[in-house]
Amino acid sequence: MKWYSLPCFVYYYCFTLLLLITYSPSYTFLSSSSVLPLCNHDDSSNLLQFKNSFAVNTSLYKDSWWWWWKRAELYCSSHPKTASWKNHTYCCQWDGVTCDTISGHVIGLDLSCSMLQGEFHPNSTLFHLTHLQQLNLAFNDFSNSSISSRIGDLVSLTHLNLSSSALCGDVPSTISHLSKLLSLDLSTNLFGEYRLRLDPSTWNRLILNTTDMKELVLNDVDMSSLREDSLSSLMNLSSSLVSLSLEDTGLQGNFPTAILGLPNLQELILSANSMLRGKLPNSNWSAPLRVLDLFYTAFSGEIPDSIGQLKSLNQIWLSDCYFGGLVPPSLWNLTQLTTLAFARNRLHGEIPSLLSNLKYLTTLDLQENNFIGHIPDVFTNFTKLELLALSYNSLGGQLPPSLFQLTQLSHLDLSFNYLEGLIPSRTTKLSKLVALLLDSNLLNGTIPHWCYSLPFLKEFSVGNNKLVGSITEFSTHSMTHLVLSNNKLQGDFPNSIFEYENLVQLGLSSNDLTGVVDFHQFSKLKSLVILDISHNNFLLVNSDNASVDYFLPSLTNLYLSSCKITKFPRFLKRIQGLQALDLSNNQIEGVIPKWFNDKLLYKWKNMNFVDLSFNKLQGDLPNPPDAIYYFSVSNNNFTGGISPTICSAMSLNMLILSHNNLTGKIPQCLGTIPSLQVLDLQINNFYGSIPGNFSKNNAFETIKLNGNQLEGPVPQSLAHCTNLEVLDLGDNNIEDVFPNWLETLENLQVLSLRNNKFHGTITNLSIRHPFCKLRIFDVSNNSFSGPLPMQYLKKFQGMMTVNDSAQEYMISNGRTYGSYNDSVVVIMKGELIEMSRILTIFTTIDLSNNMFEGEIPHVIGELSSLKGLNLSHNEISGNIPQTLGNLLSLEWLDLSWNQLKGEIPVCLTNLNFLAVLNLSQNHLEGMIPTGKQFNTFQNDSYIGNPMLCGFPLSKSCGNDDEESPSVSDQEEESGLFGWKAVAVGYGCGVVFGMILGRLFIKTAKPLWLARLLCGYT
Repeated sequence: MKWYSLPCFVYYYCFTLLLLITYSPSYTFLSSSSVLPLCNHDDSSNLLQFKNSFAVNTSLYKDSWWWWWKRAELYCSSHPKTASWKNHTYCCQWDGVTCDTISGHVIGLDLSCSMLQGEFHPNSTLFHLTHLQQLNLAFNDFSNSSISSRIGDLVSLTHLNLSSSALCGDVPSTISHLSKLLSLDLSTNLFGEYRLRLDPSTWNRLILNTTDMKELVLNDVDMSSLREDSLSSLMNLSSSLVSLSLEDTGLQGNFPTAILGLPNLQELILSANSMLRGKLPNSNWSAPLRVLDLFYTAFSGEIPDSIGQLKSLNQIWLSDCYFGGLVPPSLWNLTQLTTLAFARNRLHGEIPSLLSNLKYLTTLDLQENNFIGHIPDVFTNFTKLELLALSYNSLGGQLPPSLFQLTQLSHLDLSFNYLEGLIPSRTTKLSKLVALLLDSNLLNGTIPHWCYSLPFLKEFSVGNNKLVGSITEFSTHSMTHLVLSNNKLQGDFPNSIFEYENLVQLGLSSNDLTGVVDFHQFSKLKSLVILDISHNNFLLVNSDNASVDYFLPSLTNLYLSSCKITKFPRFLKRIQGLQALDLSNNQIEGVIPKWFNDKLLYKWKNMNFVDLSFNKLQGDLPNPPDAIYYFSVSNNNFTGGISPTICSAMSLNMLILSHNNLTGKIPQCLGTIPSLQVLDLQINNFYGSIPGNFSKNNAFETIKLNGNQLEGPVPQSLAHCTNLEVLDLGDNNIEDVFPNWLETLENLQVLSLRNNKFHGTITNLSIRHPFCKLRIFDVSNNSFSGPLPMQYLKKFQGMMTVNDSAQEYMISNGRTYGSYNDSVVVIMKGELIEMSRILTIFTTIDLSNNMFEGEIPHVIGELSSLKGLNLSHNEISGNIPQTLGNLLSLEWLDLSWNQLKGEIPVCLTNLNFLAVLNLSQNHLEGMIPTGKQFNTFQNDSYIGNPMLCGFPLSKSCGNDDEESPSVSDQEEESGLFGWKAVAVGYGCGVVFGMILGRLFIKTAKPLWLARLLCGYT
């Protein structure tokens, strides 16, 4: 039958069916060969209700300060996906919706970056979409909602992504019902102090049920309640797990090493879990591993040689861990590496030339380790390297030329090493360099021209070197950080700096810049945060321009020390957010202005560093703000007392009020400030008692109360200061017995009780190692009696080792800003000296001006690093022990005004560094030894010992061979006037002796002739 012979009703039926198909809302044709699936009506309705339960905030990523939303702004579309969701349209055509081609059910929903904002209701219609296999709601704002337990209804899910959507609360246990999951991402749900939490029970059930899991990303989820056995359950995923990311989850305990051997593992990220311990396996690594990130964990041990098995390894992040030892040679064979980051560990050894194998590196970060040797000159083929950081090591030698051929390099940091020589004068390769950091090395010469012409340079730091020459103009005005401090740069202050409008930090301090700087020009730099132009001795800063009203809106840190400023800068009135101010070593005099006090107390809420020391200020002390960390007003003329309100500054770390005219009592509460590290109130007029309530677990390292009028006993609560290194209570009126309980302070290096009213014998508590680090022990000018404290002297371990190579100064370093040089007042070489800085090799014992008796202990000769020993003005008897000849580092020795007897030991002539010797006013006898340093001492070293004889005394030792200071044998042989000619003169009579002496000088005849003629022997 032909088609045209069919009955009419058949034509009518076919035509009607065609119309229904054509205009049906659930079916359409894309083309003659492409058909969209049916859209399930219920799914469509549920999606629309889900959409309508939220607002769409199109400025969500722009207005929010949350960093993950700022990150979303970089790759999320500005067009919300739900804009296409409308009634009477096909849901399978909506943005983000995927339907099953047969049933029409929604099986995929991707609403990531959809700008949804509002509460995610626990009974949301989303949970009616039971056929969902993939759900992605990342980068939305669900306003601190929790994940509904109904998430477990979506049992068909294979991929679930709820990251970066401001969810919080407990992850529901029902998530373990999603047994088909292949990928789960709940990361970065941080909203202030809130975050998602995952308890051990939910974790264990999730891992037990999802045996096919390939990707598990739980970054920033609180998993701190999990223990090691819970982590071990990851072995249940041994056959499937490809990617595991648990960054910043609060994990602690030991991480199972076996997980690094899972057969399919390609990515392991455990970073930012500072309490998570572990070690790298010696064998059985996961062969396909591409990314290993253990940044900022407590992993430790050595990096095993077996790491060389990971031929696919692309990125390795081991920074901020506790790895030590050498880098295994096999590591340099991992030729696929693009990232190698071992910063801030304890690795040592040299960086080998095998580094050249890693030619695909984009990041090489080995900073803050203990690497030594030279930087290998192997960078010629590193065509992809973008970041190179080797700072804070002990690398020496010159800068390798190949470093300056890295065409892709944007960040070069070689600071804080021992690099020397010149910065290469010519290079045209570093055109992409953004940061060049070479500070704190030994570089010399001038800053080459190419450094000034880098087109994209933003950070340039060459401070703390030996660079010379003038500062010229940079071609780029995009500079943000310019630090040239602590060099020998000369010439006029570079006014071109005022054109760098993006400048955030400027450091030009401690150079030899000249000229006059009108401070108001800095107001052009609206972004300037840190400004340091201190210590340029020929630079005058004019900060008081009354005709100009200016301010720096971003300035927080201002350092104007030694700038010849005579008044408080008035522009400070307009600065709102100041946090650090240094006006020390200027010529500011008079009373502190009221406006400055008001700013300090009420406006600068975050001010944490104030240094007004070494000026001519007077009047009452300014009250520091509560946030203060470092506060120094030393070496001024302040009067009055310390207000107890200072103790409200609970962050105070260094309080330095020394060398003023302050009076009154020391507030007791100072002993209770938990963070106070340095308390320096020396050389004032404080009276009353020392604070007696030093709290347990305090931070004190330095306490200096010397040079006041303090009374009473030493408080025993000082024993709580377990970090104490310097305690100076000298020059007060303290009346007490020796505080032997201080011997328990294992870190104490300086103890001075000099010039007080201490009395009694010095006895110890018989602990095993009393004063084990003590290097300065001064109890002079008191009323101590009894024998010398032998039990202490024989256990001063800090004085028994000579280490002249460690000539560093004792410094208390602040947590944020500044440092403090420890000082002490001592009698050194017979003179009272305030050592403004204490070398760590400086050791001295001063027990003078007391009533000690008995003999000098022989064990004192074991203190081989001793520089000074003063036992004068006591009642010490007996002989000078021969063991003093072992003190080869000794520079001064004072045993005067005692009752010593016997001969002076000849072995003392071995003390080659002895510059001052005082043995006067004793009962010593016999001939004074000669030779070496002893030939330089004068009469006053020996007066008051009537039985001594020999040079330099006029008293002869009779017929003994008397040795006087001699010239060298070479000088004698060459005919120079020496002691033998003088001896001849004394033996033969003055006139004849002079003649014979002259003859001896001219002829240099042997002494047998003189002996024959004069009877000289």
